[in-house]
Amino acid sequence: MAEIVNLREFRKKKEKEAKSEKAARNRAVSGRTKGEKLREKDATDRAKTELDAKKLEELEATDDPDTGGKGWLEVQNGVFRYAAIDRVRYGVAFDEAVAAEADELGATRVFVLSSGTLARATDCIDRLRAVLGDRFAGVVDRMAAHTPRDDVVAAANAARAAGADLIVTLGGGSVTDGGKMIVLCLANDVRDVAALDAFYTRIGTDGRSEQPEMQTPSVRMIAVPTTLSGGEFNLTAGCTDTATRTKQLYRHALFAPHAVILDPALVVHTPEWLWLSTGVRAVDHAVEDLCSINPMPYIDGTAIQALKLLSRGLSRCKADPGDLDARLDCQTGAWLSMVGGQAGVSKGASHGIGHVLGGTANVPHGHTSCVMLPNVMHYNLSVNATRQALVSEAFGSPGDDAGDVLRRFIAGLDQPGTLRDVGVAAGQLDEIAEKSMHDRWVHTNPRKIAGPAQVREILDMAW
Repeated sequence: MAEIVNLREFRKKKEKEAKSEKAARNRAVSGRTKGEKLREKDATDRAKTELDAKKLEELEATDDPDTGGKGWLEVQNGVFRYAAIDRVRYGVAFDEAVAAEADELGATRVFVLSSGTLARATDCIDRLRAVLGDRFAGVVDRMAAHTPRDDVVAAANAARAAGADLIVTLGGGSVTDGGKMIVLCLANDVRDVAALDAFYTRIGTDGRSEQPEMQTPSVRMIAVPTTLSGGEFNLTAGCTDTATRTKQLYRHALFAPHAVILDPALVVHTPEWLWLSTGVRAVDHAVEDLCSINPMPYIDGTAIQALKLLSRGLSRCKADPGDLDARLDCQTGAWLSMVGGQAGVSKGASHGIGHVLGGTANVPHGHTSCVMLPNVMHYNLSVNATRQALVSEAFGSPGDDAGDVLRRFIAGLDQPGTLRDVGVAAGQLDEIAEKSMHDRWVHTNPRKIAGPAQVREILDMAW
């Protein structure tokens, strides 16, 4: 049976042996001539060097500078965390899946938060009302982009009045975040906008965060996403304080939906620009996971597969919007792109600056990634070229500059490529740079960002 090596004990043993060998050499050379001592030391050093080289060849896990170059003395380690999502139903009709989840949870008052377009221009709400029957407690179809506080509190108050015991979201990222915020408001009796001040995560300019206490939610959520931003797979919600034009972060383990439902037929209603741009957002998730300062081998696998599915699926959707197999490839790719976030893999400046572009300049989620990701890759290239090469390979362009690969891919989807394209004014750049220092992902960018000047450098690249 193979012996299980305890690395801590192994290192201690090697250190002890090294000290013993040195002491023995000192005793052995005592009394010898200076020349003899030098020749003996030289021979010993050569032998030790050869032995060390052999050990490194046999035991070294990696000598890649992107993982710290620590080798067999300190193997890669970490903790993988799973989100509190019980299951994902995919390739199924959303209304039947929602009814099945309501049955599973014993819900009797199902409250729906829907996008306005789906509520007004499709039969989606009628289908939910039909399958839920008396359990259908009501619907709100107003949630503006970037989930403003006013809309959140209004929706939460309506859900409370309806006696909701299960929230269902039907829409894109802003609607999904809105559902999470309803869960927060119901658990913490938030009835007005000002009360939300007590619950958002404070992040200082040094990157340190302060997480406030909050009550554990008892009402859970089912997410039926219609875009590819992927927020349904994490435990955070972004909500915009319109008074300060700042997007704030709210976190709790049970903000993650109880279940996620992926229906490729439903998402043919999503406008093409929104579908494709949020697909680039999912690409951003996977790319910044691969290029993270704390990568995980498991996440390397999910991120690379996400990029393969998304690059293939988005191009096919562009060519044929009715291709449901391509739609499901995109949904699966977005799902995979979020595994790193669940596990605690840090993102970089594309996400960090993107959050601020949304709250401050009202740039849609997907477009922030279309504009920022290629430029952040170029900014970081000097420190993580090896990791960036994985991105190029996943896109089928080994050896090419990853930032250029991404720029070509985004242009091929007819998505914007500059800050000017998405309506950001030159006079907003300094404010965006300042506010970005309060986003946690700016502080975990692979190439260190010490202050607003470095953010402004990236913004100028994207201008």
